[in-house]
Amino acid sequence: MQAKGSVFRYGDNIDTDVIIPARYLNTSDHKELAMHCMEDIDAEFITQVKQGDIIVADKNFGCGSSREHAPIAIKESGISCVIARTFARIFYRNSLNIGLPILECEEACDGIKAGDVVRVDFSTGLITNETSGKVFQSEPFPPFMQALIQAGGLAPYMVEKGEKA
Repeated sequence: MQAKGSVFRYGDNIDTDVIIPARYLNTSDHKELAMHCMEDIDAEFITQVKQGDIIVADKNFGCGSSREHAPIAIKESGISCVIARTFARIFYRNSLNIGLPILECEEACDGIKAGDVVRVDFSTGLITNETSGKVFQSEPFPPFMQALIQAGGLAPYMVEKGEKA
């Protein structure tokens, strides 16, 4: 399982209110949420993001409220992976629950800039900055987690396995 795309780069403490502002939480439509993803911190994000692109951020990405809307908006916008130094715990869990791959890797965050093209191999944990040629090692996803992500999240994965969601 791999991802490849151009990088959108953000700093520390990107909270869920910045990822998807609270004024848009009156909808559960994923496409509507994606249309407003990151707009309060990066007004051009939604017009520039392409399917497969990657977010790279610094510490505490996804802090704030526990809303699942934030990783949903990111995933639906086309982002294939988020790499950060650290994630807020509830954001981390919500991301995996909805099938958004996220990786912690400090070295990658030091060596990746906005606009770089990055490839991620989830089975090996290798993060390759194709722009600079630098390669970084993160913790690979175990096979069951790769299957969960490929299924689109926890609920579809459980249905696939014949379990109750």
